[in-house]
Amino acid sequence: MESHKQPLILITNDDGITAEGINKLAEFVADMGEVIVAAPDGPRSGFSSAITTDKPLRIRKMPDAGGIKMNAINGTPADCVKLTLHLLAKENRRPDIILSGINHGSNTGNSVVYSGTMGAAIEGALQGIPSVGFSLLSHKPAAGDFEPSRAYIRQIVGKVLNNGLPEWVCLNVNIPYEMEITGMETAESCIGQWTEEYAEYADPSGRKFYMLTGKYRNLDPENKNTDLYHLSQGKISIVPVCAFRDYDRRALKGIND
Repeated sequence: MESHKQPLILITNDDGITAEGINKLAEFVADMGEVIVAAPDGPRSGFSSAITTDKPLRIRKMPDAGGIKMNAINGTPADCVKLTLHLLAKENRRPDIILSGINHGSNTGNSVVYSGTMGAAIEGALQGIPSVGFSLLSHKPAAGDFEPSRAYIRQIVGKVLNNGLPEWVCLNVNIPYEMEITGMETAESCIGQWTEEYAEYADPSGRKFYMLTGKYRNLDPENKNTDLYHLSQGKISIVPVCAFRDYDRRALKGIND
């Protein structure tokens, strides 16, 4: 990155372009570089790293927000990253950092597998761009609920801009809600499972339908190194997520014998 150029910051999310979280994130980092927002035109929670292959993608330019370019895309969070990178490459430009969020709701434990917020961050890591996903532990936060995290988010973004991240690694950052933030801690993902319960309903015609519900079951409650533990202590948790994993091939002995 040349010293006379501002960093180029690409921001996306999975809650949609009108969500409070993405607008606060853009506001928090607006003076740290040139900010471009490219986000889904509606909610895409739970889309993970899905990409669109069965319909054309379209970009709708939205009114600028404080000088920030806002673009709505009829695709997934990963689509937003991939398409924007494609268009920027035509201008011989490339983001210095990709930010995703601030998500409305937790992305702790194995939620990273399902999260569209983290799907976008992982896509950034796959493209070799330092990327960070931010989530607040509330599904219905008001604008002021994001404010306590402002300085911490700016600190994380500043350090990643200055120092980068290891190759293929992005960060999954979760922020406590309705409690004082007492600092930040690097952590590991809590090992656990969703109970995968479905609530049964009936529509006016009597036909049954189902909605996913359930609770997260912590399978390692005594571990004080996890994201859930640090969040319970009022700490922002920072979990590194690797887009590629190296498995010990000896663990697969016998499969191809």
